[in-house]
Amino acid sequence: MFTNDSRFKQGRKEVLIGVGLVIFNFLWWFGFAYGLGSARPEEYQYILGFPAWFFYSCIGSLVIMSILVVFFVKKYFVEVPFDDESNEEK
Repeated sequence: MFTNDSRFKQGRKEVLIGVGLVIFNFLWWFGFAYGLGSARPEEYQYILGFPAWFFYSCIGSLVIMSILVVFFVKKYFVEVPFDDESNEEK
């Protein structure tokens, strides 16, 4: 019943894209926050008044993730009807 419905195939694809974006966002944030943030505070480099680790992990990820989400939604997400296909056939 549900396996032949193309809406579920599209839904699974969109879920995998969403989960992939979340994992990428976490890895980006974690890498910059703990990679650059593990130095002593006296050794921090600053970008626009923010420590580099904060700028790249929080502000940079906001910009990158916004661009990626817009790209993936426009390219891969499809509007699907919520109506049951069997109701249309009757």
